[in-house]
Amino acid sequence: MPKPVGRVPQRRNARSNRARILETARRELGRNPDITLEELARLAGVVRRTLFGHFPGRAALLEALAEEASEAIRDAAAAGVKPEEPAERALAYFALSMWPVGDRYRMLLALAQRDLGAERVAGLLEPARDEVTAILERGQRDGVFHAHLPPAVLSAGVEAMTVALLEQVNTGALEDDGTRSAVAMLIAAGVSEKQARAVVEDVAATITAEATAD
Repeated sequence: MPKPVGRVPQRRNARSNRARILETARRELGRNPDITLEELARLAGVVRRTLFGHFPGRAALLEALAEEASEAIRDAAAAGVKPEEPAERALAYFALSMWPVGDRYRMLLALAQRDLGAERVAGLLEPARDEVTAILERGQRDGVFHAHLPPAVLSAGVEAMTVALLEQVNTGALEDDGTRSAVAMLIAAGVSEKQARAVVEDVAATITAEATAD
């Protein structure tokens, strides 16, 4: 039986529209959690009916974004786990691995304020938060990081600082490929600026070499 004319291009176009809507929503919701679906459709270059064809309402769109973001964060967190490395290098690896998905992280935190709820967002971010806390705890045991704050509390502070740096990148006040944020994270954990810069520079070079080899 011959294939219906235009079916494959239509499906491809639908996938393209869906991806564009999600990309636009991820970017714009991070800036303005109160943006309307009508505004998102316009910015994505689709009509309102197309957006609602993929996502029947705001809740459906947000849930799709949350799942997409959660998967990206889980993958980045897994890639950044280096238990065999000293704690300061492990933290640098993690920071540099997470930076490319920082927009998703920031978006989820923005949505926690009014849509998804803090508990739901905490569950989505738990893998990343647990890993940072474990690295900080190990570093405190080894005497690499300061110990005047509990690891979980220090982890929360480091996370808040990273999100603030992401905001500054988005406003154009800061240019960063992730290395400056990673250095700031190590300094916040108790590493000297000179040592933090050396560690991040070496880890960044190692990541680049590994990516080139692949």
